[in-house]
Amino acid sequence: MTLIRFNNRNRLFPWNNGLKNFLSSDEFFNDDFLDEDSLMPAMNVKEHEDDFEIEFAAPGFNKKDFEVTIEDDMLNVCAEKSEEMEEKEEAFTRKEFSYNSFKRSLKLPTSVNPNEDVKAVYKNGILKLKLLKKEEAKQLPKKVIEIA
Repeated sequence: MTLIRFNNRNRLFPWNNGLKNFLSSDEFFNDDFLDEDSLMPAMNVKEHEDDFEIEFAAPGFNKKDFEVTIEDDMLNVCAEKSEEMEEKEEAFTRKEFSYNSFKRSLKLPTSVNPNEDVKAVYKNGILKLKLLKKEEAKQLPKKVIEIA
């Protein structure tokens, strides 16, 4: 009996591991599209003197689709979107649906002030979050370490 790694992440295609294994013998199908991590939005983290700026590339969502929370020094960013379309004519009925979701959780550094408001803006497919630093973290000078 072999051990199979279990991953409980939401996936766009729940059958992608079987398909990837089936197609893995051909170089043509070695594509990042079937990788599990490719279904997570790209993320940038920038540290400034007064704050952290976090950007998520999440096109196709609306701002009401997002939920951003801070709990126990963890920043949680979730998004979920589903659409259904139904077209009825005399001879046929056509139904289509789509579902897309993701969840990212980040451990916040101790320099972030969890009591300050987080500013969140969603524009042109990019979700930008600004997390302010604590005052004592802003005033600490950079320590240069001399190499012997």
